[in-house]
Amino acid sequence: MTQTIGILTSGGDSPGLNAAIRGVGKACQSHGMRIVGIRDGFRGLMENRTVDLEHGALSGILTLGGTILGTSREKPHKMLVNGKFRDMTDTLVANYHANGLDCLVCLGGGGTQKNALRLKQAGLNVVTLPKTIDNDVVRTDITFGFDTALGIATDAIDRLHSTAHSHHRIIVVEIMGHRAGWLALGAGVAGGADVILIPEIPYDVELVAKAIKARKKGGKPFSIVAVAEGALSREEYQAHLESGGWKKDKKPSEIAAEPELAYAERTLRLAHLLEKLTGLEARVTILGHLQRGGTPSAADRLLATRLGTAAADLIRDGQFGVMVAARGEATEPVALEEVAGQAKTVPSGHPWVASARGVGTSFGD
Repeated sequence: MTQTIGILTSGGDSPGLNAAIRGVGKACQSHGMRIVGIRDGFRGLMENRTVDLEHGALSGILTLGGTILGTSREKPHKMLVNGKFRDMTDTLVANYHANGLDCLVCLGGGGTQKNALRLKQAGLNVVTLPKTIDNDVVRTDITFGFDTALGIATDAIDRLHSTAHSHHRIIVVEIMGHRAGWLALGAGVAGGADVILIPEIPYDVELVAKAIKARKKGGKPFSIVAVAEGALSREEYQAHLESGGWKKDKKPSEIAAEPELAYAERTLRLAHLLEKLTGLEARVTILGHLQRGGTPSAADRLLATRLGTAAADLIRDGQFGVMVAARGEATEPVALEEVAGQAKTVPSGHPWVASARGVGTSFGD
């Protein structure tokens, strides 16, 4: 009998989602399978909203940003129904069977991996692909969406250099990454930022100011500060440890991910402090969702297609309950139990950190 494969995108949108949908879909079709798209993530499966992805529906989407299926951040076990959050896992399972699905392919980041594991534990056949501009999914070399966002953030830093230089200003550039600093770190190195602040390395604002003043003394009265939205000062980190609000064994990057923290307010406060400590005018640029939009890079199209076709092969071979990870130029199935609930953060001794320090970039530590 012909297998029927469902596919959905969940969490924040990311460049390469449509390329991945196309990769999964076309490869499954070549294996004689039928493809059903599910609208708006897990919410769409709960509400049984589907779309036929046959008859050319996958053509022309390789270069498109966003996702043709729509997305949401809703969780199977915590969905807003009639004004109350309810566990709708049983409804999702029922709709999976009602649509005659043999497997559900879920495209998403860390939260999606956890939700897919819940559906696996509920008895469904699931396969996932790692998507996020944050590059923080464990057990994969890279996630699709990261390369595009990295290019956008780097281009922004490149453009900000001219105005920083012209007006002798500090430009603080807030880059996405609330619990992992891969994007700010990569863009900071590639864009030649003078200071890079990431969630994994709590910073001392006095040391940041010292680095900026040293540049000014050396004849460079401007600086670019690339800051991840979840970066914390040492004082902020210590205050949260002592507040009793979080466990004291939490890493800085885990504290930075707490929703109570207002990222933009913290970035603005940092800019004001640097202005006060250095005597230089400071301006803030928050890149925000700009980093997630637009046409995916060639690297992300290639990666998403590679992972998508590998997912189809796993489904054909009856291998479920796994995430398709990028491993070198190949792919590797990784059990969802090894991925869910974890985050890949930047190690303090990572080569990118070492390279940044080697060219004189300050991390404020």
